[in-house]
Amino acid sequence: MTSPVLVPQLGNEITEAEVTEWLKADGDTIEEGEPLVTITTTKMAIELESPASGTLRIAIAEGELVGVGATLAEIE
Repeated sequence: MTSPVLVPQLGNEITEAEVTEWLKADGDTIEEGEPLVTITTTKMAIELESPASGTLRIAIAEGELVGVGATLAEIE
């Protein structure tokens, strides 16, 4: 089963975030709860954790802007 890594809703006024840094590489094996990616909004930077264990498949590169709810990666 595949688990998506989504941009969370971080506040009513926040509509997009920038992928600042991937802490793991595409194809890495990761465990649920491991730090995965740092995203930055106009008001904050936040580190997202892996929602599941498995193999990371990155969909959005560092430096790209994405909307709230966008899929950053999938865990296979």
